[in-house]
Amino acid sequence: MKKELQLSLSVILMFACGFLYKFIQKSSCLFCLPSFKSQQGLEALLSHRRGIVFLETSERMEPTHLVSCAVESAAKIYPERPVVFFMKGLTDSTPMPSNSAYPAFSFLSAIDNVFLFPLDMKRLFEDTPLFSWYNQINTSIERHWLHISSDASRLAIIWKYGGIYMDTDVISIRPIPEENFLAAQASRFSSNGVFGFLPQHPFLWKCMENFVEHYNSDIWGNQGPDLMTRMLRVWCKLEDFQELSDLRCLNISFLHPQRFYPISYSEWRRYYEVWDREPSFNDSYALHLWNYMNQEGRDVIRGSNTLVENLYRKHCPGTYRDLIEGSEGSVTGELGPGNKES
Repeated sequence: MKKELQLSLSVILMFACGFLYKFIQKSSCLFCLPSFKSQQGLEALLSHRRGIVFLETSERMEPTHLVSCAVESAAKIYPERPVVFFMKGLTDSTPMPSNSAYPAFSFLSAIDNVFLFPLDMKRLFEDTPLFSWYNQINTSIERHWLHISSDASRLAIIWKYGGIYMDTDVISIRPIPEENFLAAQASRFSSNGVFGFLPQHPFLWKCMENFVEHYNSDIWGNQGPDLMTRMLRVWCKLEDFQELSDLRCLNISFLHPQRFYPISYSEWRRYYEVWDREPSFNDSYALHLWNYMNQEGRDVIRGSNTLVENLYRKHCPGTYRDLIEGSEGSVTGELGPGNKES
């Protein structure tokens, strides 16, 4: 009898320990963030070169619904890979936001493979061509600084750790099979809203050098898609796309516009319309929603049956259920530095 009791207690203890472990892993940011905030924790997390990276270069702590959808969809498509969201407003001394005040923040931090880290640009740019530029720049007088700092940060992060960078208005719909790639926005023109490389890839080092040598904050996109395009033209002899085939140059794939931009920037409103027959997007890996173009603040409206609402339902169901259905019914496409045209 005594042995049976001891065995029963041992089993109960094992279950309790397992439950506690899962609770700590899945609980709100109050539990999960501190152990991953250190630089050592970040490097360990991204050491396998397979991370998915998002950025927020403003001080905003509560992600918009579109940001939440982008991060959740990536976590859903890449369940075995870390999805890392760098936030400038998050520091080691930041009090952890409450669920009620920051529901989207809490929702994302509770996803098993989503990790939130402070964005420390000075440390990030160390040992890269961007370090001296960053130490000399007067950020208070720079035009488009939120976007330019995002352009710089994404280059440094992927160069250091490898993986895939995505803007926060990119909804993932299937895995990207490439390791070293750029995404064509149009024929012979690259975006910088989605790209992926193995760590220390020389193309990204050249991009960072060119970023500094030809820095001009007055020209929109000069440090972003224009930079990627001019460097790709040096790296490769670009040709027009033939049908739906991707282009390959040395060890870089230049992916067809259909992979991420099946709806062009001039037609961005189509995402907020009801379609007689919705596209399948069978040739796409993810969809860039061009949120920077959404100056009129078009909304995702519950029950509207628009393309974007249906994309939310399918690819970020938690965001739709918890943050849209549970709200007053709509969410505006609030502008943010990760939601730019690129």
